[in-house]
Amino acid sequence: MAKNTICLWFDKDAEAAARFYAETFPDSAVVAVHHAPSDYPSGKEGDVLTVEFTVAGVACLGLNGGPAFQHNEAFSFQIATDDQAETDRYWNAIVANGGQESACGWCKDKWGVSWQITPRVLTKALAAGGAEAKRAFEAMMGMTKIDVAVIEAARRG
Repeated sequence: MAKNTICLWFDKDAEAAARFYAETFPDSAVVAVHHAPSDYPSGKEGDVLTVEFTVAGVACLGLNGGPAFQHNEAFSFQIATDDQAETDRYWNAIVANGGQESACGWCKDKWGVSWQITPRVLTKALAAGGAEAKRAFEAMMGMTKIDVAVIEAARRG
C-alpha cells in the first residue's frame, strides 16, 4: 500500500466504482478487495469493506462505510486530457454511466464523486496569464464539457 492514499467513502458500492474507474482511465486498476471480518454498523461479515485501487496512477482506498457521508465538490479528480477525443471519451463515460454534467469541465459520476475533465490547452491558456488567460477563462465559463477548439480560438484572440 502507498504511504499516502486517498480514501473515498461509499455507501456500499466501492468495488463497482473502483472497477468502473479501472475500466475507464489508463494506469488504473483494482488492486485488492477486502471483506469485513465481522458485522459492522453498515454491513455484515463477508461484505466488501474496502477496495484498494488506482485512478490514473493515484493510489485510492474505497471504504463501504454506509450512508452517513456523501461526496461533494470539495474533492474532485482532475484528469488532464490531450485533445477533444480524449476529453469526450472520459466525459461521456462518466455521464453516460449514470453521472451528471456540471459547469466548466466538471461532472459527477453515479456515486457522486466529482471529476474535472480538463484539456491541457485550457490549463496552458490560464497559466499564460494576461489577455489570453482572460479570453480562455471567459470561454470556459459558458461550457459544461470543455470544447478544445473554442479554447484554442479564444487563446488566439
